[in-house]
Amino acid sequence: MIPTEHTRYDFARAQRIGMPEAVLCEGKDNTVLAKLIKELCERPDHPVLFTRLENDQYLQLSDQVRTPLDYEPLSRTAILHGSLAKQPGRIALLTAGTADLSVAKEAQRTLNFMGYSTSLFADLGVAGLWRLMENIEVIRQHDVVIVAAGMDAALLPVVGGLLAQPVIGVPTSIGYGVSSGGHSALHSMLASCAQGMVVMNIDNGFGAACAAVRMLSLLRSLP
Repeated sequence: MIPTEHTRYDFARAQRIGMPEAVLCEGKDNTVLAKLIKELCERPDHPVLFTRLENDQYLQLSDQVRTPLDYEPLSRTAILHGSLAKQPGRIALLTAGTADLSVAKEAQRTLNFMGYSTSLFADLGVAGLWRLMENIEVIRQHDVVIVAAGMDAALLPVVGGLLAQPVIGVPTSIGYGVSSGGHSALHSMLASCAQGMVVMNIDNGFGAACAAVRMLSLLRSLP
């Protein structure tokens, strides 16, 4: 029987789906995580992305384990062995407020790790619609747009009604009272009348980035 108490990294995933496995650090015991990082350090040919690595968890790792990692606390991501090869395609990341930045940064770091160029536009929420409109022509020059928004998530349908590009919505857990940890934003995005938008799970910036990668990979394969 194969032991199951330790993480077994999927080195073949990139060949199957075009993206390598990312290591979800949330919920992992630090002893297990440190052992995995040490094992992956022995494969410099294989860059790795670590997600949901909280600053406290990162600081609890030994200096020897932390040193090879490129860690960014706002996105809660770390990169080992650098990024993947540069890929064609540009992705715009929009946030309704600066409180949504951690989710957008998770998506941005994932995309940059995958080799894609990104532009981040923060604080474009509809309470001050002029902020979106003064950037809309620059945003229009990108191939895919990711929108991270909490509260009523009204930014997503506005963007979906203005742009022809694929638009991916990420509801965030930001908001008061009935916002209920992002469920109101999720329901609002799913109920939007703007056509053909994709909606991810709450706070899932990583998932939004991977969806964008799949879209851009498909466009590259077209004649």
